[in-house]
Amino acid sequence: MRSLSVGVIFWLAIAGLFSCTTPSPPTARSLGWDVGPQAYTFRNFTFFEAVDKAKALGLHDIEAYPGQWIGGGLEGKMSYSMDRATRQQILDYLIKQDVKMLSYGVIVPDSQAQWDSLFVWAKAMGLENIVSEPLPDQLSYISDLCDKYAINLAIHNHLSPSPYWSPDTLLAAMEGKSPRIGSCADVGHWKRSGLDPVACLKKLEGHIKELHFKDIASASSEAKDTVWGTSVCGLDGMVRELYRQRFQGLFAIEYEADPQNNVPQIQQSLTNFEQAISALK
Repeated sequence: MRSLSVGVIFWLAIAGLFSCTTPSPPTARSLGWDVGPQAYTFRNFTFFEAVDKAKALGLHDIEAYPGQWIGGGLEGKMSYSMDRATRQQILDYLIKQDVKMLSYGVIVPDSQAQWDSLFVWAKAMGLENIVSEPLPDQLSYISDLCDKYAINLAIHNHLSPSPYWSPDTLLAAMEGKSPRIGSCADVGHWKRSGLDPVACLKKLEGHIKELHFKDIASASSEAKDTVWGTSVCGLDGMVRELYRQRFQGLFAIEYEADPQNNVPQIQQSLTNFEQAISALK
């Protein structure tokens, strides 16, 4: 009886040692990567419906965009000029659905007063990032607001020749500004502009606040979004590079194709994304 107990203990110890030395494959969540839709992905629906779709996809984060109808029986659009009662009802619904609004954009206020109002609203909504393509002469003022409110400005890149289309122009614009000013890396627009997304991510190491993450059907400026990992942006390479950088932040899903019925494509994209992550070593 005693020898049997010793044998059992021995094999339990071996099993425990094996379990300790064979960690589970990484996941987006284990890496601290937030994943959720840019609500423009669901632009044919209200913001509340976009939140519902995020929840149905098993996601807990979202980036709102200006101009989307709020929905849920509330009047108006997702604007930083909304009243306090509307703001609170949106926050209550997000809590109910277990979805956090991390970011808002792309938005470009015209004046310092508008930037002030935007940051006050963003703070009240609990945002981490404001996504914008600000005028260069606004950046010094915005830099102070970022530090005052502890909110990041994530500068988005549209197609060439937009002001921040290249990492080089963005790095030059950020020089001497708050470290809270960085990149909202739209990897699809880089590819449409003839740039390599992985090389661009490397150039912006340490400055990436979030991503508008996607894959596109070709390198053409007119290329449409497609399922991640099935075309030209290089899903595996981007994931490896962001892992190497120890990036922490939001992967905002911007899937603009088939807006009326793109949930199946997004689900497949998420499956491919997690497979790419699980292969990391």
